[in-house]
Order: sequence, then structure tokens, then C-alpha cells
Amino acid sequence: MKNMEEQAPPQPIRRRRSNVKVVPLIAVVGRPNVGKSALVNRIAGTQSGGAIVADESGITRDRTYRNAEFLGERFQVIDTGGLVFDDTESIFASQIRQQAMIAIDEAAAVILVVDGQNGLTDLDMELASFL
Repeated sequence: MKNMEEQAPPQPIRRRRSNVKVVPLIAVVGRPNVGKSALVNRIAGTQSGGAIVADESGITRDRTYRNAEFLGERFQVIDTGGLVFDDTESIFASQIRQQAMIAIDEAAAVILVVDGQNGLTDLDMELASFL
């Protein structure tokens, strides 16, 4: 057996870096019917195949991912359903909240959408404090 002095020193671990660029995710959240889906469609640059926009609350329930590009940088925006903390708001409130929370956890950044015409509501302030 060779003694410790004769062994070659350990080599550093070299990790291969992938040339694949990770596309950042940006979650779009807010209370119901505040314009999240319209903003996602605008950012993504198209409404075909995009988020459904309607005046009815609760249309968006699952999170949806849309590809987008700004100043040559590619990213994805995640459209979420209206986020509420009171489960009596709708029969799907807890499921919609769960989907929004997944989007928030996945995202590199979060955009909180509020309604500029109606002003800040207590729920908007609660969401802002939560984030």
C-alpha cells in the first residue's frame, strides 16, 4: 500500500454547466376581477390561446403559464385566479388559493395587480402584507 505522502492530491470537483438558460417565472396575483388575466394577455402579446377575460368572478381557477419577451429577455408569466383568504367567497376559494400559492412559490418575482379605478381595498392591503 502506498502511504499518504505518495498519493496524488485530490482534484477539485468540476461541475458541468448547462448552456440552457433558465426562463424566469413571474406570478401575477391579486383579488378577483382586478384585471390579472388582461395584464397577462398584454404582457404575453396576444389573446389567442391566452387567459380568458370576463367580468364574472372566478373564471380563472388554475394557474396558466404564458411565454413572454421584453427587451430581448424571455420569461413566463403565470396567470392566477383571484386570491382571497376567506373561503366563503366562493366554493373554489381554497383550491384557487392553493394554485396561486404554488405560482408564488415557483416565481422569481410576483406582480400584485390592483384596480386603479376603484382604489385599494382592504383585501388588496391584506394581499400586499402577505406578499
